[in-house]
Amino acid sequence: MVSPGPHGTAVPARTVLASADIDRALTRIAHEILEANKGARDLVLLGIPRRGYPLARRLGDRIAAADPSFDTGSVGQLDVTMFRDDLAHQPTRPPHATELPAAGIDGKVVVLVDDVLYSGRTIRAALDALVDLGRPRAVRLAVLVDRGHRELPIRADHVGKNLPTATAEKVRVQVREVDGADGVVIEAA
Repeated sequence: MVSPGPHGTAVPARTVLASADIDRALTRIAHEILEANKGARDLVLLGIPRRGYPLARRLGDRIAAADPSFDTGSVGQLDVTMFRDDLAHQPTRPPHATELPAAGIDGKVVVLVDDVLYSGRTIRAALDALVDLGRPRAVRLAVLVDRGHRELPIRADHVGKNLPTATAEKVRVQVREVDGADGVVIEAA
């Protein structure tokens, strides 16, 4: 994969995480979540579409493997589209269904799962969406990649890879469930 450089020259995309790296990061995050929660009790994972949801499913499988008391039915999807503050500035995107676990989120420890943490605006929208759905006991954040450049005071509790980037770069996460393969690449914007 090649992106145009500053003078029209081709700049190859840099692969920063391969499939095996993503697997290791998700396994580590799953164990960190269990440790922070002191087990799987009252734990709910909510993935943010598109790529956060498959990552949440994978985390749920890893948590269940480490602690069989975790029910993989405690993994859901939280659509934040209508809560975003940048709808007028972004291309139209179709909303995804919000799917909460049958037990809901009231009194639960909700871990929001997303692929990339950048400005923090998606997570702010997710927090607004959660308020409409219930009252969790606590909310935590797990991301595969934290690239910095925050515009809001939001910090991830569990990070697969801290990836300092320039604002002119683009971080592209691929997951096999959506893209057919796993990987994280940096390309010139």
